[in-house]
This record gives sequence, structure tokens and C-alpha cells, in this order.
Amino acid sequence: MKKIVLILLLTCSSLLAEEASAKVVYNLSTQKLDTFERKILKAIVANKAYYTSKLKEYDVTVVIHGGAYRFFVKDPKHSEYKRDHKLIKTYKELAKRIKSMVETYDVEFLICEVGMKKHHLSKKDIYDFVEIIPNATIGLIDRQNEGYAYVPVED
Repeated sequence: MKKIVLILLLTCSSLLAEEASAKVVYNLSTQKLDTFERKILKAIVANKAYYTSKLKEYDVTVVIHGGAYRFFVKDPKHSEYKRDHKLIKTYKELAKRIKSMVETYDVEFLICEVGMKKHHLSKKDIYDFVEIIPNATIGLIDRQNEGYAYVPVED
């Protein structure tokens, strides 16, 4: 009888733990700065506030590929994005905002290594807090298999 009660308690606590967490993986491929700001930087802050008010954790992973590499390059003036004047004008401030996502909201950023090579980027070119993964598909599959909701952010 004790074993049955213990199993029931463990099952209930497991279900409660799952309900106490909201997990999302953003499939970030947009090259548009305003889309990135609105659907990643501002949305994460708003969603975090919402889930915190509901006493839920908010676990966020952003998988970077496509046109989104530009937002994670340390110095776009020395990359293929050197003609993106809007990015050049804002990249220092943008870097602070992205880093605050990691420090304040515990956001995990994963970047596709295959695409990095295509865009002539190496580890030294991107922010240190961004983790390199073999490809974007692997990052998306892994997170979705862990129960993360999928949200595309594209052009």
C-alpha cells in the first residue's frame, strides 16, 4: 500500500512540475531587425512577465539560422553584413539587449554551424554566449522532443 501511495505522489508531483513550466523554442531565421526586436527581444520579456505572474517558469531557446546570423555577429562592419546600415547603426545597443536576454531571462541561443560556414563566420565572430550546434534542425528536433513549443520567426 505504501508503494502505491508513493507512486501516486510521485506521479502527481511530476505532473505539477510539468505544469509549472512553459518551454518554447524559437526558430529564428528572419533578417529583418524590426521582426527580431518585436518577436524575440520584446516578446520574451512580455512572455516572461506573463508566466511569472502565473507562477510558472519560462524556459526559452532560440535556434539561429537563415538571415538571423547578422544579429549575433560581434562586428558586422567586418562581415558580409557591412552594407546593412540599419544594423551597423544599432549593433552595439542590440548586443547589450541580446546579452541581457541571457543574463536576465536565461535565454539559450543556439547557432547553426553549417550556416556559419556558408556566411564565412567562425566562433570568434559571434558572441561568446551563443552556443554552436551542428545544424539548426538538430537544435529544433532536440528541443521539441523535450516538450518545447515551436514558434517560427521568419520573413
